[in-house]
Amino acid sequence: MSIGEEFIIKTRYGIPAQTDQLRGIPSPPIEEDFSGTIILLPDPDTGSIADVDISVAIENRESIRNYHNTPLSLEELSYLLWCTQGIKWVLDDSTFRTVPSAGARHAIDTYLYVKNVNGLHAGIYRFLALDHSLGLISDNDGLSDRVNKAGLEQRCIQEAAVCFIWVANSYRMTWRYGERGFRDIFLDAGHICQNLYLSSQAIGCGVCAIGAFKDDEMNTLLSLDGEKKFTLYMATVGKIPNEE
Repeated sequence: MSIGEEFIIKTRYGIPAQTDQLRGIPSPPIEEDFSGTIILLPDPDTGSIADVDISVAIENRESIRNYHNTPLSLEELSYLLWCTQGIKWVLDDSTFRTVPSAGARHAIDTYLYVKNVNGLHAGIYRFLALDHSLGLISDNDGLSDRVNKAGLEQRCIQEAAVCFIWVANSYRMTWRYGERGFRDIFLDAGHICQNLYLSSQAIGCGVCAIGAFKDDEMNTLLSLDGEKKFTLYMATVGKIPNEE
């Protein structure tokens, strides 16, 4: 039996699971605390955002790998973060966001590799959704080489203004759903990335989703253990050349 087949079998409904929620263990926090430099993001409605018909956006959706070197504004980045993981309201230990998530668990955190965004130093950031802000993780020299290497030297990463890196915090989901929750995390990633594809068109940007990267190197770069927390998915964003 292959690993994939075993995963499907062992995460089926019907397999007895005594989850931590059923054991009465308190749920993990909606968002982990961040200690370090925090940058408040502007209101996502303040930027120059074009009106885009949703049917047109769906029809025009495609992966774009080549970008103009024009920077994104901070308002544009704020808009993309709101569209992909913005919090609409909080209820007890759950958040209701601009994307669906099983049980409103939202077990995915957005990290950013910023290269060309006005108002931000190049570096690695984590989106702090509760306050709609960014936490600076690192702006050390050499990040570009490390990200490119972990990303298999893909040209879209090298040309992008910003690279979204989605990280699974699996216990947020498995606390409620046990091993079945791993399926939900992967489904949630698809919802998030599709919103990025559609919303980027309103600011003249293209997106390319990335599933090919060196897991261990990317996890090390983000200080993740690679098991409870791990890099799940990536996507590059940049201005479309013919828009400039």
